[in-house]
Amino acid sequence: MKRKTKLTLAEVALFGILGALTFAAQVVMAPLPNVEPVSLFVMVFAVTFGVKCLYPIYVFVILETLFYGLQLWVVNYLYIWAILALGAWLLRKSQAPLAWAILSGAFGLLFGTLCTPVYWVTGGLSFAISWWASGLIFDIYHCVGNFVLALLLFQPLRKLLHTLYQRLRQ
Repeated sequence: MKRKTKLTLAEVALFGILGALTFAAQVVMAPLPNVEPVSLFVMVFAVTFGVKCLYPIYVFVILETLFYGLQLWVVNYLYIWAILALGAWLLRKSQAPLAWAILSGAFGLLFGTLCTPVYWVTGGLSFAISWWASGLIFDIYHCVGNFVLALLLFQPLRKLLHTLYQRLRQ
């Protein structure tokens, strides 16, 4: 069975808007340490769009890079969001808000750990470990923020985006 991966003009517009919305939401919430809606949006995109979720995700990454500059964290963003999207896609049949909150919270808690390979390669093992250890408190904030946002907003956003996407495809 051949999957339809070609984008329609409406999808190009939608994915651009969703990537920009993700970026804007992240910027608005930036004053809160590691409390961000990006993880929530990535999960909703993954269950709604399947592999096409990569389009709004990487629009977001490009906007982040243009806004904040090309730095080492960009390498992390190239794979980290795809890992979360894959996890969400694997859980896509779940209707349990707690399951989504746990996935999102676990991702937040593991965020620093998932970044360490890049720092290991670029600065050595001791640099990677010290970078990870110094960010543990922020990973805890990330975990709690992700958990709460997903628990409250994942299901309503999933339903909303699914409905909008179905209308767009008609």
